[in-house]
Amino acid sequence: MKRLRLAAVVAAALLALLPTTASADVAYPDPQPVTGQQIIHDPTVIRLKSGGYVAYSTGGIIGARLSKDRKHWDDAGNAFAAPPSWWYEYNDTGDPWAPDISYRDGRYWLYYAVSSWGTNHSAIGVATSRTGLPGTWTDHGKAFTSETTDSWNAIDPALIRADGKLWMSFGSYWTGIRMIELDRRTGKALPASTVHHLATRPDAPYAVEGPYIVKHRRHYYLFASYDACCAGVNSTYKIRVGRSTQVTGPYVDSTGKPLLEGGGDLLLEGHGRYVGTGGESVFRDRGRDVLAYHYYDAEDNGTPKLGLNTLSWAKNGWPKVF
Repeated sequence: MKRLRLAAVVAAALLALLPTTASADVAYPDPQPVTGQQIIHDPTVIRLKSGGYVAYSTGGIIGARLSKDRKHWDDAGNAFAAPPSWWYEYNDTGDPWAPDISYRDGRYWLYYAVSSWGTNHSAIGVATSRTGLPGTWTDHGKAFTSETTDSWNAIDPALIRADGKLWMSFGSYWTGIRMIELDRRTGKALPASTVHHLATRPDAPYAVEGPYIVKHRRHYYLFASYDACCAGVNSTYKIRVGRSTQVTGPYVDSTGKPLLEGGGDLLLEGHGRYVGTGGESVFRDRGRDVLAYHYYDAEDNGTPKLGLNTLSWAKNGWPKVF
């Protein structure tokens, strides 16, 4: 009995030392520590051929951050010195959203969206640069557009190459996530390109957006942001994922539920001070996949900040963050 009582006392003492956060909180890792200019929204990150990293984001004329080590980030102004004139067709301030950076054929390619809140009168633009650095981009105009007569919204672009072709996933609310094929030479939508449907939700307002697709082994993995962003500590953004053996789908989660029916495995959601995790992208760094996203810092008045976590891949092929 004494041994049992002693064991109970020890167990109680150990429990008292454990964190008091809810079990849901400890199921997700915190973002890896970063310093310097941490404020960011909808980040896209790449390791430059010249060394170091650049991150572009919503805010400014596509806000730019630079880092030598992926830990300390410096404000580097904007991708563009001034908004291209055509941006004003889509909003009064020439304000671009949710960029995506990639590298192919000896150039960096930057895609971005121009729109206004609550409308699908939207456009995705494209620019190129030899270095990928802010201030070096040449804009090439519209890659794809949507109008109020369309059932999709041309924002949140993300590029992937598959089977010798170039594809762009995109979408926000309306009917969810879509995909089109691009001309490899111009980087713009092929004429009369089929608009494929990848993911949506059965309930209005169909809150899924910000797609990003990664190839791992024989599957394509579609990451997307679900629920509401842009509300500081009241944001409910979370990242879900599904996969397919074909880049155009159909995508399903680990239970087999189609993403076109609201499926999607929960990869990362808010916990503790890290609220509304989303606006994600994935980049390759030293042989590993890294998830970039923003969160709203509950200990800093809901300021959006940069989150980075390495992606690991389980034996069954599904990704996890750590």
